[in-house]
Amino acid sequence: MSEIGLLLTPARIAGRVGELAREIERDYAGRSPLLVGILKGSVPFMADLVREIRLPLRLDFISISSYGSGARAGVVRILKDLDESIAGEDVVLVEDIIDTGLTVTYLLANLRARGPASLEVCALLDKSVRRIIEVPIRYKGFDIPDEFVVGYGLDHDGLYRNLRGIVGVRDAGSLDGDIGSLADAITGAG
Repeated sequence: MSEIGLLLTPARIAGRVGELAREIERDYAGRSPLLVGILKGSVPFMADLVREIRLPLRLDFISISSYGSGARAGVVRILKDLDESIAGEDVVLVEDIIDTGLTVTYLLANLRARGPASLEVCALLDKSVRRIIEVPIRYKGFDIPDEFVVGYGLDHDGLYRNLRGIVGVRDAGSLDGDIGSLADAITGAG
């Protein structure tokens, strides 16, 4: 059994991103939503998503750090805040993956306190089997199994974000920095 397997092809991702864009267009018709991407993982997804949305919209980014072990488990720190106020804005928070829900719940509370007109979540991947706190994901790309994933913005030690598809990895130790074999696996699958 292989340690690495293709979960989502570039074509499947592109198709779903287009569907999510249509949903956002429908829900925000006549308005100009502000899409807020969570750095760094959401960048490929957000770039493809905004190119598909046929509405006037604006972009901003926020960067966070989450600590997940010991006494500091669940502690979230904002490393780069938004550039503009979101008061009175229709905000769509764009995330690459949601698993336990702890980090995004903190971020949603933080953003709600800033007085947006509306606040919704758009996540490419939902690892719902790991959920600790329920998260209202208005726009969801794919529900995925409980395995480590890389590609299309998701990384391991800062690598593999540039893969066009998403690969499931049974053992993160099997990733040796050789992006070529992963890229070949993705392109070979279509």
